[in-house]
This record gives sequence, structure tokens and C-alpha cells, in this order.
Amino acid sequence: APARRVLLLGEGNFSFAASLCGAAGTHVVATCYESEEEVSGWGRAAESIRRLRESGAEVVFSVDCTKLKDYFLPEKREFDCIYFNFPHCGRKAGVVKNRELLAHFFHSSAEVLTEEGEVHVALCNGQGGTPADQPRREWHNSWQIVAVAAGAGFILSDVRPFRAETIHGYKCTGYRSQDKSFCVEGALNHVFTQSMPLLYFKPMICEIELESQKVSFQVPQVLVDKINRGFLELNSNHPVRTVKEKLTAELRQAFPLQNTDCCLSLLHKGHLNDVCHSNIFWITLSPEETLSIEEMSNGLTKPKFSHVDFCRDTDKSGWVNVQEGCHIPKQYYLRPSLLPYAHAITQRGDFLPGTLYVLSGPVFRKCLISPYSMPVFHEVVFVCAVNRGTENSCIQMLVNNIKTSIHSLHQTVSSFKLSISLQEATSFETAELNDFAAFESHLSEIQYFICMKTDTSGFCEQGSCVGFIRTAHYELVSSELVVVFASLNLDLLAMLICGIPDWRMLWTSETRFLRQFPKGELRLFKSFSLYPPSYVHDVSFWIPDGEKFDEVAFHTIARQVSGEMVISLPLIDSFQQPETRRKSLCYRLTFQSCDKALSRREVAEMQLLFRKEINQCLGVTLR
Repeated sequence: APARRVLLLGEGNFSFAASLCGAAGTHVVATCYESEEEVSGWGRAAESIRRLRESGAEVVFSVDCTKLKDYFLPEKREFDCIYFNFPHCGRKAGVVKNRELLAHFFHSSAEVLTEEGEVHVALCNGQGGTPADQPRREWHNSWQIVAVAAGAGFILSDVRPFRAETIHGYKCTGYRSQDKSFCVEGALNHVFTQSMPLLYFKPMICEIELESQKVSFQVPQVLVDKINRGFLELNSNHPVRTVKEKLTAELRQAFPLQNTDCCLSLLHKGHLNDVCHSNIFWITLSPEETLSIEEMSNGLTKPKFSHVDFCRDTDKSGWVNVQEGCHIPKQYYLRPSLLPYAHAITQRGDFLPGTLYVLSGPVFRKCLISPYSMPVFHEVVFVCAVNRGTENSCIQMLVNNIKTSIHSLHQTVSSFKLSISLQEATSFETAELNDFAAFESHLSEIQYFICMKTDTSGFCEQGSCVGFIRTAHYELVSSELVVVFASLNLDLLAMLICGIPDWRMLWTSETRFLRQFPKGELRLFKSFSLYPPSYVHDVSFWIPDGEKFDEVAFHTIARQVSGEMVISLPLIDSFQQPETRRKSLCYRLTFQSCDKALSRREVAEMQLLFRKEINQCLGVTLR
């Protein structure tokens, strides 16, 4: 294997570089900003330089860390690791100057680093501005290293103590650009890796079979990176599939079991009971639309909506592919639940009482932004018909097997305590429900919520409701039968079992996520992006007179324009003019990425686009 190329920057007396001499499989390139004449007079520098050259290392002087590609030929520019210990502009430069130095350094490093290379930056205690610093400086008085690195596409992947005493022969030097040492007690080594770039997805057409006809529709932009990801397919190693398979295997020991995933359509049509229409991703043709044969032959046909109605009602998703002789329903929507399909199974002629039917797949819902609020997640539904009077024992058997399966999964992952309970739906106030449960609570037949709690840091109790159970008395073959339904949110289960603190991580395209679950093995998740920077922007506007403000649509636009980078969007102020009764609202947006570098400039662009979209789509007047 070729030697690992390591670049050392800002070496004062070269004692750190000399400590790496002779490391197996490593080629060292040691540099400093000063000239050879300046450095040679520093204590022990000459000896370290001699050792480096004798070991085959390269020593380069007068290297500016902000212009690295200028010092190396194209074929020698790729380094596997870059070290910059205790960077400083020199003399009495303040935090702003040093941030600027780091910003230019990270941009320069990106030009000479291998794709999976690392950048190590050692800083004195408190300088970095991350929670790893103890004590932690105020943000404005720190070097804000994570935010600065994000501007060049880097994420902080590890933080380690910089233990100078363990580095043989190392002596820090360069205090105020002199051959003087400085205090490195509590210093930290920050390890950065290159992030995937922010992805801007083009509009996407999805083709499915509906009523024995092929139908195409434009996917709502907020879902473009989440449609047809195949997490539950046979060749998937995704933790969501592993959780589902383990649950199914456990239940198969207690029930005759039948999987019915293959016949589930992404689109549903007609009326959906007990679900607020503003939570649905509607895909519609306008009622007055009539299509000539010429229009049909053109393939994609766009319904004629006003801009405001189009955005509000269809989320820019009103495209359908019309084929001659094909009957297309006037209005349909992305499925928000698998329960209608579960109900349809009970009406089939081959429906067998006592058999547990399993349905699973992604479901889609517009929702407010919050830590456990997901516009798409994987639902699994279990359906079984039993004799009237035995439904409670069936429920208990289901819950016991679900508990056993989840406990077994959790024990293989971590030692954190886990509790699972069945709680009557009537014992919950609406404010106590997490977003998943609050949506399902519209279903009046729900009798129990399945709750799960861990003591993993970062999880709040609001993440604990992972499913529900309900019964129904449908007209079946026998009036003595009762149907029991159990629904589980597989995404929430995977998060709680594996300690994944952010639902967005389940949908990342970053390979470092799935690498942590080889061959579908569940493990405790280790974040590869530590202390991501957050950015706060406010937006205030007048709402149209006489109209109710659609907050769900407002949040959906924020999700869409930011690519799910908005993690919080609370209302912080409202005002009504006494004379005109006009109402003004002010919201605070907090932007933060869980897996990618997110810069201040990119956030500013998102904020501008968000202002434009809410003005055009919701008819608000910006202030």
C-alpha cells in the first residue's frame, strides 16, 4: 500500500514533526511559515530538521497555510492528513483575525486533501468555542472553529485531548511569534473531515400503477430525496429494516403470519376519515379541468391553479400523466397511513381470522417542525381478527411479543435502561403526545398507545410514543369477530434503540451512517458531525385580511427551501393593529444540519428564498 502522506503546518521548532519520524507507512512533509534562517536559531530546531531529513521526510520553509496548492506539484497535492497545531496570526492578533486565518486555511486544505482525509487542528483550551472546551468561552469571544470550518465544507468528526506530555521530544513554541512556549494544559485536537455538499434536488417524476393504469406525478419537492429509497427492501442494511425484520420474526413464533407489502400503492384516493386535510400531500387536478386528446397526447399536463392555491393545496405537486382511455381520479394524495390498506385486507375473501397480516412502508404527512416530527416515516401495521371477547388477550400477546423483540434488540446495542409500556389513550392529554401520537390521536378508535423510554442522553420523554393499538368491529364473515390493529413507527423505534438523536440522520446519503450497521447489525450510533453550528434568523409579516394562517403550509415551505435544515420554527411574537385589525406574526428560524457542513452564507440564501416563497405561496406581506 502507498505510504500515508501527512502534511504538518506551522511547525515552529519542528519537534512535533520529529516525533513522527520513522512511523511505519507514513511520509511526512513538515513545513513552517518562517524562513530556514529564522527557524535555525530556535532551540532544538536544527536538530529536529536534521532528524527529519535523515528519516526521508520533506522539510519546506516559508509556507503560507492559506495557499497550500502553490507549494506542491499537482501529483503531490493529495495528503491523507493535515496537522496544524496552535495556529495564530502572531503578536496580539484578536479572535476575528484568527477566525479569518482559519477560514482561509480550511479553504486551502480542501484543495490538497484526499477525499477521506482528515484535518487536525489543535487549539488552546477555550479557543474552539465548542462544548468540549471546559470552561467554555462565550461564543463571540471564541474562534468559532466549527462554523468557520463549515464555510469550507468541513465537519467536526472528533475531539481529543492534546496531551503534549505524551509526544516524545515535543516542546511548544511560538508565543507571540517568538521562541517562547505557552500553556497547552486542557488543549484540544479537533479532527475535521470533508462533508458531502448540500444537495439541491431537481423536480422528480414518480411513476406508479393505479387502478391497473400507469400514473406519473411530480413528487412534492420536500420529499424528493425520500421517495423510493428502498430502506425496507431485501438487500437493505438500514436499521429501519432490521427492526422490522426482528419484530416480524418474534411475532411469527406466536401467530401464523403473512406479509402483504407488495400490493400497497403510494397514492390513495377519496376521503380519509379523521385526518386533517392540511396534513396531507395532495396531488390533484382542478375540478374544472377538461383535457382534449391533443393535451393528453402531450403526456405531462399541469392543472390550472392560481399560484397561491397551487402552493397551498398541492405543494407544487399537481402533475399527472394522462394516457388515452385511462380514468384518473380527480383528487388523490400520498398515503398518510397504512390503516386504509389494513382495513381493505379485512374485506378480502381470503382474509383468515387468527392470522397476523403485516403491512409496512413509508407514509407521508405534512407536519410542524419539531425534533420528532417527520414528514415521512416507515410504518408497520399488524392486523388480526379474533373472536369477540378475546381481543384483550390478543392485544396482550401482541404487546408482549413486541416488548420481547425490542428488549432483545436493545440489549445487543447498549446498556441503557429501556422500558416499554401500554397506556390507555384516555390517560393522555393532547399536550403530552409527541407528534406521531398527536397525529394518530385523530383516530377516535385508538385504545392504547405503545410507549418506550430510554435513559439515553439527548432523548426527551416526548419521543416515547412509538405506536398504538385499536380494535374495530367491521362487517366480516362472522359478526363474532373483532379486528385488532397495531401500528408502530419503525423510524422512532430505530432511533430509540440505536441512540440516533435526529430523525433526519435516518435519511442521510452519507455513507458513514450505514457503515455503522454492517449486514444489518444494530449498533449504538456514533455521530460523525459533532457540535454542528446553528444560525438564527427571524421573519415577520402581515397575514392576509380575513384569512386563517396555515401554519402547517408555512412549516412545509421552511422544510422545502432549506432541505430540512430548519430544526425549530416557533412563533415568538404577534401583533394586531387596533385601527385596521391587521395581524402581524414573527417567527424565529433556527438552521442546523446533522450530517453536512452548513455555512452562514448558505443559510442566508435559504432565508432569502424562504421569504420569497412565503410571500408568493401564502400571500403574506413581509415586514
